[in-house]
Amino acid sequence: MTNSRTASRTTARRIGVAGLLVVLSAALTAVVPTPAGAVAAQACGSPLSEAEMRQITELSDTSVLTGSTMQRLEQAVDRHAGLTEILVRHRDRRGLLPLGLDAVEQAAVMPMQRDPAAFRDPEWAHRISLLLLARFLDAVHAEFTGAPVPPQWAHYFALAQRCELSAARVAMAGYNAHLSVDLSYALADSRATPDNAPDNFRIVDAIAGHGGLIVSRTKEVYGGDLGPLWRFYFVGEGLDAVLGEGVGSVALLRFADSGANVFIFANGLALQDPALAPAAAQEIDLTWRAVDAALEVLTRLGGL
Repeated sequence: MTNSRTASRTTARRIGVAGLLVVLSAALTAVVPTPAGAVAAQACGSPLSEAEMRQITELSDTSVLTGSTMQRLEQAVDRHAGLTEILVRHRDRRGLLPLGLDAVEQAAVMPMQRDPAAFRDPEWAHRISLLLLARFLDAVHAEFTGAPVPPQWAHYFALAQRCELSAARVAMAGYNAHLSVDLSYALADSRATPDNAPDNFRIVDAIAGHGGLIVSRTKEVYGGDLGPLWRFYFVGEGLDAVLGEGVGSVALLRFADSGANVFIFANGLALQDPALAPAAAQEIDLTWRAVDAALEVLTRLGGL
């Protein structure tokens, strides 16, 4: 760790509650959920037809998945690819996150899932991937049926409507929601144990390891350079700039110090303990908002 980063983190720790209030104020101001019942036909792209909106609603319906865990995962991935194709065809910005997810699912995650020797516990690996993807599909289903959307996804969909924002900023709001929030809850729902850590890290590392594919696809289709924000999320590049802006918080520092993988997995375990769950839920909510505020600062400083 560089001396400058150490000094920055020390300063951030000194501001304590003040820094925490700054990040919460910035994040809460930015989160403006779309009212339940309002279904937008476009998000900065060309309008979706009524038939296409019905198709997305059908494709995102996880209640129709049947069979074994692996069979349901295959169905969910296929359905996700179908709705991604529709959104991307219209350059609808709600497709920014699924574009990258679909790319990494096809290139990395599903080849591993289909390899019986890839994981220590293949059934659990199938289950965590299914539960994680299903959370996003459920959010899309809510978005296109006018049902209430979880806060982290309401924020992503709201940013997608702001055409003045960079595609990179919107996309990273989606990855932040997917990993900082949904993955912890999916881990809890999967009844993960410490023994599942290697399999979990392998799946998440596959996503991070194919960051180049995600970055290139996002730039090719939506014209956004995701690289700097992606590197901030996974390796902490640019943290000093964020701390220098006074957006440092205890949650953000813990996220950076422990590494996203370990932090998220630990919260997934804690959510399963009734004594720890309330604090874990609070930390998850605080963290995704802190990371989102940091992404906003980096976007502004870097002109992204």
